Amino acid sequence: MSRAAADRRFFETDRLLVIHGDVRGTRLVAPQSVDLVVTSPPYNVDVDYGTHDDGQSYPSYLEFSRRWLSRCFEWLRDDGRLCLNIPLDKNKDGQQSVGADLTGIAKEAGFRYHSTIVWNEGNISRRTAWGSWMSASAPYVIAPVELIVVLYKSAWKKRSGSGKSDISRKDFMDWTNGLWTFNGESRKRTGHPAPFPLELPRRCIRLFSFVGDTVLDPFMGSGTTLVAAAESGRRGIGIEIEKRYCELARARLERARLEQSGRPAHDEASCPSASSSPAGRSTSTTTRSGAASRSRTRTSRKS
Repeated sequence: MSRAAADRRFFETDRLLVIHGDVRGTRLVAPQSVDLVVTSPPYNVDVDYGTHDDGQSYPSYLEFSRRWLSRCFEWLRDDGRLCLNIPLDKNKDGQQSVGADLTGIAKEAGFRYHSTIVWNEGNISRRTAWGSWMSASAPYVIAPVELIVVLYKSAWKKRSGSGKSDISRKDFMDWTNGLWTFNGESRKRTGHPAPFPLELPRRCIRLFSFVGDTVLDPFMGSGTTLVAAAESGRRGIGIEIEKRYCELARARLERARLEQSGRPAHDEASCPSASSSPAGRSTSTTTRSGAASRSRTRTSRKS
């Protein structure tokens, strides 16, 4: 993909914007214009996304993470938040404490730590690696969970936005319990190699943002976060380096819009986060999606 083909407004409505570009190079998101980032970056477990190299060395992967996390920090308002869906660990090409390492890198980029939600995906039955079978020689211990690390920029208490929440009492009580249990998403159903389920961004958006806030997913994939944002009356921005996934997301968003057309609409303000600056230079890798068969010896998801 040529750089000229990237970093452009691929699809836009009154409250949704899909950017065909690279999170590390795009200039189409204005600084301090985003209230909440909800994303699941590539896990570096050899998923075939297309442009993005998902099998780089671990130090290279951490440097890649450093760069995109710094961009998100720049785009967030002072009271903005980040919900980061990442693996607890992985053992593909050597054991690595991915959750701890990426949390540390986010803090180095300026984020402040708030809490960690454990997502019990319950897919341990799909594991294929056991290490030394029924022997203490070298067994593999694999937890069938992923993390949603919750971080913020400067102030945890939100001051910007409408101040209107749309979460029920029951959901608030259930979701502030840091153990979430629901299934992952099917690749066949979404057409993306690593989708995460709609339930994940839906919970993050309703729990951590107000109605009318702007939600960003820098690894948009099939558009799950934007679908959840639209359904929740938020404005949404998605960045995706692969054109085919931009097309997939656009079709999905248009379908969701038609399905919702008979329902009362939330307040629709124009998307404030799209910068008026000219298209910038886009580097050449990244794709996002939701989750994937990126795992630590098991499959997983993304959006």
